[in-house]
Amino acid sequence: MTQDNIPVALSSASVYPLNVHDAFALASDLGYDGVEVLVTGNQISQHPGKLMDLSARYDQPIMAIHAPTLLLTQQVWGNAWNKIEMSAAMAEEVGCDVVVVHPPFRWQGTYATGFAEGVARIMEEHGVKIAVENMYPWRARGREALMYLPHWDPVPQPYDYVTWDFSHAAIADMDSHRAMVELGERLSHVHLCDGRNNSKDEHLVPGRGTQPVAEAMTHLRDSRWQGVVAVEVSTRRAKGAGEREEWLGETLEFARRHLAPNDDAASDAEGADAVPGGQVADADQVPRAP
Repeated sequence: MTQDNIPVALSSASVYPLNVHDAFALASDLGYDGVEVLVTGNQISQHPGKLMDLSARYDQPIMAIHAPTLLLTQQVWGNAWNKIEMSAAMAEEVGCDVVVVHPPFRWQGTYATGFAEGVARIMEEHGVKIAVENMYPWRARGREALMYLPHWDPVPQPYDYVTWDFSHAAIADMDSHRAMVELGERLSHVHLCDGRNNSKDEHLVPGRGTQPVAEAMTHLRDSRWQGVVAVEVSTRRAKGAGEREEWLGETLEFARRHLAPNDDAASDAEGADAVPGGQVADADQVPRAP
């Protein structure tokens, strides 16, 4: 299935410490296309029926489920495989096809060593995409601590689907535009934000960090990407509801401006198809950010 415009969803993580109900209400008020639900200790976030009620009430479709695979959600839904299974079942029930997960920590035993195979099995059972998110190296006393297995960088890993987060990429000193081009069709979901390489996972409003966010967004537009961009901007330090809405409204406007269909790009792509022997450039031929 194709889409004319790339949908922009609001992640419920963006309103933390408020709850998922607030995320649906704010997404509706600001004009988002839908919501990504981060499963937390909040009971509504764990209940498919209640989430569907909110979706109907605010006319905001659920576009992704973020599994509770964060350190702060260790107590939610039991062991690691149960978290993935229940998230996939929830996605199937609420009608979305993407589940965002973090890569396993090294100390998680057979879950870590059999992660890729287990993810493939659950995807087949539930008919959803499990998109593994890029993370970043943890550093202590100037040295990298090996926290994730097989690695924090999903690009070279055997994952069918990947979620890309700009704040995490900033900490890892990665070029998000280049990584997205390299991922190609494996890129299934995007967390829109910004960041700086200062070891702080800041999740800034786009343009307030150092990542090539605008270039990455126009790449998604010009390549006719078929995923969802979910805004995951931290508003914990916002000075009240007004500034929170300002930041999330600004990020939505940024996304819409850079993702808006480009008639010239579309014409060029169609022209390439029409010319005998003409081909659209593959990933290796796409200009990359310096």
